[in-house]
Amino acid sequence: MRDRLDHLRRLTLRDRQLLAWLAEHYVLSAGQITQALFPSERSARLRLATLHTIEALSRFVDVTTGGRQHLYALGPLGMLVHPTTFHDPDHPDARTPHTSFDRVARIVGSRNLRHLLGTNQMFIDLIAHTRTHPSAQLRRWWSEQHATGAYAIAGVRPDGHGIWSVDGHTVGFFLEHDNATEPLATVLAKLRAYSRLAEFGPRYPVLLRVPSRRREAHLLDALAGLTTAMPVAVGVHDEDPTGPFWTLAADPAVRRCLHELPSDHGPANPASNPHRYIEDVDA
Repeated sequence: MRDRLDHLRRLTLRDRQLLAWLAEHYVLSAGQITQALFPSERSARLRLATLHTIEALSRFVDVTTGGRQHLYALGPLGMLVHPTTFHDPDHPDARTPHTSFDRVARIVGSRNLRHLLGTNQMFIDLIAHTRTHPSAQLRRWWSEQHATGAYAIAGVRPDGHGIWSVDGHTVGFFLEHDNATEPLATVLAKLRAYSRLAEFGPRYPVLLRVPSRRREAHLLDALAGLTTAMPVAVGVHDEDPTGPFWTLAADPAVRRCLHELPSDHGPANPASNPHRYIEDVDA
């Protein structure tokens, strides 16, 4: 116990930021952690090895791609820092695991592991951008379970939710990370819940991020003429999410940067819109 307390005292602010992300978002790859927090692969590798040794982190090999890089989740010390963490990516209502090993086993065995990594990559890209662009800030990064719980009254289930700010332009968004595994009709059906939310809550753009230009074109064709209560924008996985690569379904002639998309935080009504973004509180 004394060693564990000593390890807790030695955690840096950067270490604690990483643990907070893993508590909320389950898993990050070594590459994602390096991109978001470290100046080099070597410095990331050395610190991650230390955090693994003191059991702040658990690690396992990524079997979703051919790269076989390490993936990281909370270890026993990390769960001591964040005891009330999200614990099952497939079954949000599942019983809380007894140990960090049980939690990691659920993540390793999750059918959504590849999807989780893909969803998290967009937010990591945004955070990496802020490291070289001081005027940009990711002010909110919520996981699927966090956002689903916050907006349960409308029945939305985004893969992620964020608030992005550049030079005083602030845009909220809901992310739907698409791997082209669902029919287009299934993707479009998800928009009905966002339309319900827009009646009394935020009217944030729904970002449909797809794996290919072909999927993007098919989705934009399907969206043509469809009236939605909130903006819908389509982009491709490999493109910089901060750049002019988003196509609004309602105005496909111009590609926009993320911070240029239309966005409305919704009415200032604590009863119907309790999670309304307030800059001084959320920043």
